[in-house]
Amino acid sequence: MSADIEPAGGVEGEMSVLSELKVGIVGACGRGASFKTACEALPGVRIHAVCDVWEPGLHEAAVRLGAREEYLDYDDMLAKAELDAVVLGTPMPFHVPQAMAALQRGLHVLSEVPAGVSVEECRQLVRACRESAGVYMMAENYIYQKPNILVRELVRGGLFGTPYYAEGEYLHELKALNEITPWRRRWQTGIDGITYGTHSLGPILQWMPGDRVVAVACVGSGHHYHDPRGKLYENQDTCVMLCKMRSGGLVKIRVDMLSNRPHAMTNYQLQGTTGAYESARAAGERNRIWLWARSTDRNQWADLETLEDEFLPDWYRRVMETAQRTGHGGGDFFTVAEFIGAIRSGRPPLVGIHEAMDMTLPGLISQRSIAQGGAWLDVPDSRQW
Repeated sequence: MSADIEPAGGVEGEMSVLSELKVGIVGACGRGASFKTACEALPGVRIHAVCDVWEPGLHEAAVRLGAREEYLDYDDMLAKAELDAVVLGTPMPFHVPQAMAALQRGLHVLSEVPAGVSVEECRQLVRACRESAGVYMMAENYIYQKPNILVRELVRGGLFGTPYYAEGEYLHELKALNEITPWRRRWQTGIDGITYGTHSLGPILQWMPGDRVVAVACVGSGHHYHDPRGKLYENQDTCVMLCKMRSGGLVKIRVDMLSNRPHAMTNYQLQGTTGAYESARAAGERNRIWLWARSTDRNQWADLETLEDEFLPDWYRRVMETAQRTGHGGGDFFTVAEFIGAIRSGRPPLVGIHEAMDMTLPGLISQRSIAQGGAWLDVPDSRQW
């Protein structure tokens, strides 16, 4: 795990390394536009070019993001725009080929999640990272949501003892969104197993530092929904992936993007030898925590928020107001700040290539497991590739 980022002072202090960082936003008419506020808030960062295949919205996106150049073709942008880094806010199947194309030119890459859509292309991405001078980071922004950061600091402080069990759930009904963004119908609900699991697994891996998933088994709840063309979704309604950790611990990941229900995309639990955490599951609930060292009643939960003053890091507080103006509970800001900080300092980013693989590969192997009736299958370690 890398050192804590300092999105204000730390980045500003490294200005001499690169006086101006010119960034290209790919997928600028959609998800890529979400990075605008973060780039504007960081000193010496400029959105120089934008790229999107949707021609009617491209110029408006360029104006809105303050870009000087606009491109309909990604390869054209890489060849002509004088960039230092690219941010890939594109559909899942484009992440690896677009990241590799930039890395081969020595550019830095911030890629949306997951890192890739097959084990084979993930191998190619790892190789490209090893051969490039560019920094690669996966933009897993859920790790920077305030409750997740606070739990991470409590773990670091030893208040959970040894964490050995965790749960993460991403419950996001998107049948209508499938039709607006058809790539989702293929890559998120058109494949059985855990197709979008990094938001659930990412924070948990931060709470189990130094650990990784070594084997998974995945099963589903069956098929109960049809798309507008009358075809059953290939992804089962709820898929559950059990993860055996290298330490011997256990993690359960549930992803459901089809069931008719309210969204609940940030459900988490953590159990340690001396602490337990359960996130709020619905409006009006509170994130609750129990810590042996601070409990006067062994059966009474406390509100996680009561620990903020003591344990929320200073670097997080200093820019919290700015961060909240970006998406995903401020996660988009901290992700970009970490990326820029890693480029300028020369240190590894918090979610570099191997951390990205640790978050991505279990889901890809789960798709093989569910096809084999829930068989336990080993998850490769990209560090050994």
